[in-house]
Amino acid sequence: MILKKLGSRKLMLCVYDVGIFAIISLFFLWFSNIFGKMLVYSEPSLFLINTAIIFTVCMLSRFIFGIYSYILRYVQISVSIRLVLADVAAGVIAVIPCGLIGRSVGVWHTGLVMMAFDIASILARLVYQYIYRQKNISVGNREKSLKAAIVGAGQLGVLLAEDLLCRKDSKYTPVCFMDKDTQKNGKRVLGMNVYPLSDKTKAVLKNLQVDEVFVAIPALSSEKAKELFEFFSAIGYTPKLYDAPVSDMTSGVKTREAKSEKRVIREFKIEDLLFRDQINAFSEEAESCYRGKTVLVTGGGGSIGSELCRQLAALKPAKLVIFDIYENNAYDIQQELGRKYQGELNLVVEIGSVRDVRRLDMVFSAHRPDIVFHAAAHKHVPLMESSAAEAIKNNVFGTYNTACAAERYGVKKFILISTDKAVNPTNVMGASKRLCEMIVQCRNDGDTEFVAVRFGNVLGSNGSVIPLFKAQIAEGGPITLTDKGIIRYFMTIPEASSLVMQAGAMAKKGELFVLDMGNPVKIHDLAINMIKLSGLEPGKDIEIKEIGLRPGEKLFEELLIKKELLTKTENKKIFIEKDKPLTRQQVEEKLAVLKKAIDEAETSGSAETIRAALKTVVDTYKDAAEVNARASEAEEIKKAQQNS
Repeated sequence: MILKKLGSRKLMLCVYDVGIFAIISLFFLWFSNIFGKMLVYSEPSLFLINTAIIFTVCMLSRFIFGIYSYILRYVQISVSIRLVLADVAAGVIAVIPCGLIGRSVGVWHTGLVMMAFDIASILARLVYQYIYRQKNISVGNREKSLKAAIVGAGQLGVLLAEDLLCRKDSKYTPVCFMDKDTQKNGKRVLGMNVYPLSDKTKAVLKNLQVDEVFVAIPALSSEKAKELFEFFSAIGYTPKLYDAPVSDMTSGVKTREAKSEKRVIREFKIEDLLFRDQINAFSEEAESCYRGKTVLVTGGGGSIGSELCRQLAALKPAKLVIFDIYENNAYDIQQELGRKYQGELNLVVEIGSVRDVRRLDMVFSAHRPDIVFHAAAHKHVPLMESSAAEAIKNNVFGTYNTACAAERYGVKKFILISTDKAVNPTNVMGASKRLCEMIVQCRNDGDTEFVAVRFGNVLGSNGSVIPLFKAQIAEGGPITLTDKGIIRYFMTIPEASSLVMQAGAMAKKGELFVLDMGNPVKIHDLAINMIKLSGLEPGKDIEIKEIGLRPGEKLFEELLIKKELLTKTENKKIFIEKDKPLTRQQVEEKLAVLKKAIDEAETSGSAETIRAALKTVVDTYKDAAEVNARASEAEEIKKAQQNS
């Protein structure tokens, strides 16, 4: 107990082994004197000298091999192998002096003692593990712990089972494994049966009085996750995942210094049931691009902006500057990164608007950024329909102001965050973002490398459909859909941000990058899955109500303008659309038309002037009704119906 209080785990393990060695040595002395005539030393002192040599060499070898760095109750096969190797090495070394001192008796003495010591040490550790586990199981039973079934009888499932069995604070006791692998069915793992997933699963779980089902399958695809979730939901269980915690999953970039991921038992999320696998876009190229640089993120407190800041912080920039008009969001990400990096990150927060040229000059002059991510924008389609002037001021002229500041202050890279709504836009927000792309694309003749990155909706972003559905489910419904046939491309915030960073690292000049968003998703299917995730039944517990399309809203979104101009990159999820850029003069002329329209709109109070101007400067801008009329023929709609 004293050793435990002192926290000297290594010393405690040494004491165990010293005791084992002493018992073996005494047994050897007794045995050799009574039964082993050829093992009796000519002088008793030689026995003590050789024993001391064996002990010293063996303990030194175990320290060198790091045997005492492992926690005794978690000893695995790899540790046992390491212990054997340490003792073999010790035996080879010790046999030389022992053979010289005690001749053949010394050699036999060394070999037998080392073999016995090795076997006894491994057995002692296994016995300790068994006793520790049984003790915790009995404690768990006395406290009426919940019974759990583990789906996946592989290494990850065994790891979870051992964790639940060995942790004193565990409120679960695993009682069985379940696996689709027929070779595992009917076998036993950790003393528990492995059952198949079949039509008898419900009866098996009921017979074992299982309370919870945990899925422990590595690299679980979204298809498999959806299949397992629906299978267990149908028989009355809401399965949980043994996976990375939600907070850890916000880091889409994994640096070389990153440690192996922790795993926890967590609820399924809609991201797990998305109709494609998530993307891991990180590369060493991206890491080297941002490491040691001063990076500024406009809109750094928003959904995408804040995730960019998290991932950039992990790459150890020289300075990270967050620029945002909304101080509450900026404060939140500042506090989060401050807690995580404890002063190791050079982080600065600046409050201001991209519409304010003087404020931009102050910030760029003070920090001299090497790289700028421009994520500041108004993005809500219905709100921008009724506030068209604000959308143009913030999105279009805000981008123009920031791009000009980047050129004035020698920024090396400027990355614009764009959207699929810029493709054949049917609303003010989409048209404004298409103009932002034009502003970036025309700047291919200067020292700053400008690039735009276009992608679809991000799951869970502020004001998006996921938080809305969650709130509606929490209120008891109904979930409101504008149209049951509406589809969208989806991507998680971390993967969207990591792809943006990867595209930024690859950027040259005036390029428009398009991210592969996978297959389009029907929002109606998304709503059904979210209701099921909440343990409820669609149509019975929560109603799904259709309320009609909003102004400017399309039934489907497109990612590309001209598919024949699409070029592949080294990253299979990133493409370049080589749309012919306008000249700076042409863009300036378009901006002049918009400035005049804003002045007229602010005088008349009508947004129609701005819409008319947008149709003049963005030739792909169409009425939503015109696009929706041909929705049934769209490739995106057909894909979504196939995957539904």
